[in-house]
Amino acid sequence: MAVRIRLARMGAKKKPFYRLVAADSEAPRDGKFLETLGYYDPMKDPEEIKIHEDKVRYWLENGALVSESAKAILKKAGSVKSNPAEH
Repeated sequence: MAVRIRLARMGAKKKPFYRLVAADSEAPRDGKFLETLGYYDPMKDPEEIKIHEDKVRYWLENGALVSESAKAILKKAGSVKSNPAEH
């Protein structure tokens, strides 16, 4: 089972917000996930980002891969510089 850190879309039509989750790489986008790592709300001004850094660090240390969109949000939040598995 490969774990991936990615976004899961939540919210109503035309009013999305996203949860940052650790999920099995084969699970559907809004399907079953292992743990919630934070959230991102692009509709607020300014954008609201809340990340549980200790949980993200745990999954990265245990080999989780990060999706492109999740990586951008983590960089924007300034919580995780890069994935140690990439080096």
